Amino acid sequence: MTTVHMFAGQGAQRAGMGAELFERYPRLTQEADAVVGYSLRDLCLTGGPDGRLDDTRYTQPAMYVVNALAHRALTEESGPPDVVLGHSLGEYNALEAAGVFGFAEGLGLVVARAAAMAAVTGGGMSVVVGFKETALRFLLHRSGFTGVHLANLNAPDQLVLAGPRDDLDMMELILEDAGARLARRLPVSGPFHSPHMTPAARELEPLLRRAELRTPTAPVVANRTARPHRAEELARTLVEQIDHPVRWSESVEHLLDRWPDARFVEVGGGTTLTGMVRRITDARADGGPHGVAVAKP
Repeated sequence: MTTVHMFAGQGAQRAGMGAELFERYPRLTQEADAVVGYSLRDLCLTGGPDGRLDDTRYTQPAMYVVNALAHRALTEESGPPDVVLGHSLGEYNALEAAGVFGFAEGLGLVVARAAAMAAVTGGGMSVVVGFKETALRFLLHRSGFTGVHLANLNAPDQLVLAGPRDDLDMMELILEDAGARLARRLPVSGPFHSPHMTPAARELEPLLRRAELRTPTAPVVANRTARPHRAEELARTLVEQIDHPVRWSESVEHLLDRWPDARFVEVGGGTTLTGMVRRITDARADGGPHGVAVAKP
């Protein structure tokens, strides 16, 4: 059986996360604190002052570190995965797990990514449940809100929009009237994974171009292409990931087509990505006989 490890990104953070991991890996915890300049343990356990854990600049480094420590614990207990992938920020954990960069080097990239993305303000994201991609694109076109874009393709009937907040307010009402089961704002501070983030992508590009990015030791499925990263295109693909949609559903479909026996494990014991995989496999089952194992460590 092919084992796939999945890493969640921003939105999966919670106060108290990583409590047992910081004590288990004190050297890496100290190394991480030296990179960010503050105590990640304190931030993760308490949520930080004024809800700082939900601030993009702090959320991304915190999630990266907790994911990385959780993956070490998981592999020590059950062995390494055959394939890795991550959702948005989680893709950096997948790359670290596959040896593309070291723990501290990856954290440095994440800190820079978070700062660049946090500088783009004035927008947000809304999750939409109950529409397929083609239908949602049609409604976006008909609505005339050209600043609203598809940002996350999480499952066949679970999509995320990004754009100006006022436009999202109107789109949510339009989608509810059109029969959406859910159209709700997400607790994020920017229009991530949309053309609005192009300034952040341009800011991060020189750093990614200079970074030493090694050939992955295991397949890492890219958000941008829904296919395994190619070593010679790693920097470009990571730059484009910032202002292009997360093609999660296609990524999981690709793995199921290539490895029908795939067993998906969400690192850290969360359920967000596990739920997405179940939605994807349920949709496949409706169209024919497919099976998949979804497990938690």
